[in-house]
Amino acid sequence: MKKFFTAHPQTVGETYWQHMAVALSFAGALFGAAVAALVHAFFPAWFEKTASAKITSLHERMVCNRKKQNMCKGGGC
Repeated sequence: MKKFFTAHPQTVGETYWQHMAVALSFAGALFGAAVAALVHAFFPAWFEKTASAKITSLHERMVCNRKKQNMCKGGGC
């Protein structure tokens, strides 16, 4: 059962608790981006680039930084 909680975090070089902290930080950022996109839907002049900028930033953190650390393969960075 322990492996269920630790196998994936190990593949990205994190402990269970480190992975939880990173995942929660992403969840918070995505929630903020979702709220900005929702407000933008009703008031187009507000938060014009907030959600897309946050997604770009999260992509940089998740994909590009790991690529730089030789932890994942793929393009887009």
